[in-house]
Amino acid sequence: MGASAYKTDQVRGIEGTRYEYEYMEPTEEALLALMKDLFETHWSQIVFGPCIQGAVFEVRLVEPPKKLTILDGYLTVDLGDWHFHLCIGNHRGTKANPTPEALANIRRVSKAVFFRGMGNSCTGGSWGFRMWNGADEQMLTVFFPNPYLSDRLKPQKPDWTRLKLWNDMRQKYLSGATEWVPDVSMPNIVPSGH
Repeated sequence: MGASAYKTDQVRGIEGTRYEYEYMEPTEEALLALMKDLFETHWSQIVFGPCIQGAVFEVRLVEPPKKLTILDGYLTVDLGDWHFHLCIGNHRGTKANPTPEALANIRRVSKAVFFRGMGNSCTGGSWGFRMWNGADEQMLTVFFPNPYLSDRLKPQKPDWTRLKLWNDMRQKYLSGATEWVPDVSMPNIVPSGH
């Protein structure tokens, strides 16, 4: 499962961070499989939430979600006392109140990437997954374990084994992705390249 053609891009954020994006085909089937993998199996290893200029929600679960369900294109991640919804598939509304196609296209994921961020960061870089809706608004960022941070999110000497989950997910969901290995011959520099 994954994109039919492996595609990458280099993007510079307004804050100066350089990102390498690896695109995933945002089909309901692929996104549902990835979300189940992340939230049912690897929930204790990820930090997630919206990550936009001016607001970053870094949610870390202390127990697995109660259940993940999909209805009318919306994935619901039920965490017991709270939950969240993500429109990952075809959203039609009800017979009595159908959703206009233009609105459904805005709500649904239109772009999904695995990313690596380098520069202008207090954490030495970031490794994650991000998706946007049809209005190019960010819906969700998932941060994978960072080699520069401990499990308690404290700075540490780089532990490159912490990229295993990110590499595993990329290779599972991106057809053509290969394991990313840092260039450790350059100390104190955030590695770049594949």
